[in-house]
Amino acid sequence: MLLRIYGKRQLKTLPGKQTRPTSARVREAIFNVWQGKIADCRWLDLCTGTGSMGAEALCRGAKLVVGIEKSKSACGVIKQNWQQVASSEQIWELLQGDILQQLPKLNEQQFDRIYLDPPYASDLYKPVLEAIARYKLLDRDGEIAVEHNPKLWTPPQMPDWEICRQKVYGNTTVSFYSYQ
Repeated sequence: MLLRIYGKRQLKTLPGKQTRPTSARVREAIFNVWQGKIADCRWLDLCTGTGSMGAEALCRGAKLVVGIEKSKSACGVIKQNWQQVASSEQIWELLQGDILQQLPKLNEQQFDRIYLDPPYASDLYKPVLEAIARYKLLDRDGEIAVEHNPKLWTPPQMPDWEICRQKVYGNTTVSFYSYQ
C-alpha cells in the first residue's frame, strides 16, 4: 500500500492494521500550524508507525529526524521511506524498541518539534511526556504535538508546560504543548 505526502511523494506502508498512519488531513494541519518552523529543525517522531510524519519533516527541510518505533517490520518500511526522501545534508536515525526504554538514549538531545502518536487506547501518553521532560528533550522554544482520541485521553498536567492550542479533526484531536 502507498501513502502520499508533501510534494506528491509516495511512501510504503505496512499491510493490515499493525500501524495507523496519520491521516492526510491531520498531517497537513500539523504542518500548517508549524509552517515556517520545520526547515532546519530537529524533529523527534515518537511511535513512528509508517514514518510519514518524519518523512514529511524531511521533505520540508528538517535537518535532523529521529524516530522511535517498537515494530521491527515497521522499522524496515520507515528506513526505506526516509532513505527515499532525505537529502545527503539531512541526518536521520531510527531507534527500534520500547519507547520508554529508548528515550533515555536521547538524554538532553534537544528537539524543536516533537510528534507523539501512540496507539490511542495505550497508557503511554503520560509516561512518555514525563520522560520527554525528565530527559530535557524539548527545546525551550519547541513544541510537542500529541495526537489522540479526545474520548480516550485526558491531557496530563505537566509542570512547566501548557497546552497552547488544540485542533479537532473528527475523532482525532491534536494537543500542542509548549513551555509556559
